[in-house]
This record gives sequence, C-alpha cells and structure tokens, in this order.
Amino acid sequence: MSSIKGPAAAPAKFDGSALRIAIVHSRWNKTVIDALVSGTIATLKAQGVKESNIVVESVPGSFELPLACSKVISGSHVQAGASATDLLGGLTFGTSTPTTSFTSPRPVSRSSTPAPGGSGPVLANMPSQPFDAVIAIGVLIKGATMHFEYISESVSHALMRVQLDTGVPVIFGVLTALTDEQALERAGIGSGSDKGHNHGEDWGLAAVEMASNSRRWAEGKFQA
Repeated sequence: MSSIKGPAAAPAKFDGSALRIAIVHSRWNKTVIDALVSGTIATLKAQGVKESNIVVESVPGSFELPLACSKVISGSHVQAGASATDLLGGLTFGTSTPTTSFTSPRPVSRSSTPAPGGSGPVLANMPSQPFDAVIAIGVLIKGATMHFEYISESVSHALMRVQLDTGVPVIFGVLTALTDEQALERAGIGSGSDKGHNHGEDWGLAAVEMASNSRRWAEGKFQA
C-alpha cells in the first residue's frame, strides 16, 4: 500500500527566475547535510532560480539557525539598499580628489589605483534585491539525553518567529530523526534497497512557491 504522506502538487507552476533565495545550514551530521543541501539547490535551479541568486551560508549547529536566518534576511536588505560607493567604502578610483578617513584626519587618496578597464569601479553581480525566502537546514538525531528534545523545540519555535517577525518565508528544513538511518533515508541516501526521499527537494519547491506567493499577496493579488 502506498503512503498517503507528502504534499499535494502545487496548484500552479512557479517561475523562480526573479527570486533570490538563501540557504542556511548547520554542519552537524555532515553526510546528511551535504545531500540535503545538494537536493535543495538542484530543485531551486530546476524551478528557474539563477545560480547567482542562491546564497549558501553555514553555522555550527541547528541551535544557531534562527539567529543566522534573521541576520541573513536583514543583511540582504542592507545589500539591496547599498550603492556602489557604499560597498566600496567611499573609495575613489582614477581621480585626484582625496577622501577623508573617519578614523584619521589625514586625507586618503587612491588616485594611483587604476580602475578596472580604466573607466571606473566595476562591481560584478552586485545584489539588487533582498532574499525572497530562506531555507534553514539542519539534522538532529536523538541521543541518550534530553538534548534532542530541547534543541528541536527551541529551533522550531524560533524559526517560526523569524518568518513572522520579518515577513520573509523561512522554510523548515530541520530533520528530527530518532535514528541515523531515519536521517539518511530522508536525505535519499538510506543504506537499504530503498534509499528514501531527499527532503531537500521538497524544501526547494516550498521556497519558490512561498516566495512567489508572498510577493503576490504583498501586492494585494489573490487567486479568484
């Protein structure tokens, strides 16, 4: 008998080409993490998200995910609002006009530094938009103490709070497995004949769907 578990297909096909997505993952249980992150990235690309618009950051463990997601979201707004001059720290290229340092009364001049191509500063792939969604990926495997329960509950509540406080979808990609094999199967790398299913694929689909819907809802557009 086939399982009834799993999400139904989305009601529409979503185009991720205009989206910018962040992945924040822990480094505990690296074998499983690597498979999940790979599955997530592959799905995002299949949904049209450009590789240059996928940013991957890591933290030590799952407990650090909520803070990291919050900081990544706020930092992307800083990036999007920054000008080329902001990101270059106010340096001037190819000009004799000095700039004054905030930490020293002496003028700072970079007039001797040639600009790339000789025509002015060039910034490759300067971000122009904040993140439309963040995918938090972690792997918690129950051990002999209550550590598993405390971390699972704390991280779950904190990630929910991040998305409610910021208005940016945070996809819950934290596996809470009772055994090593459960974790491996949920990353599609089980040791048995049935390798399981890589949940990173589901998280990639959810990120594109929620990011697209959030944009639409923010504009007051709803399905008829």
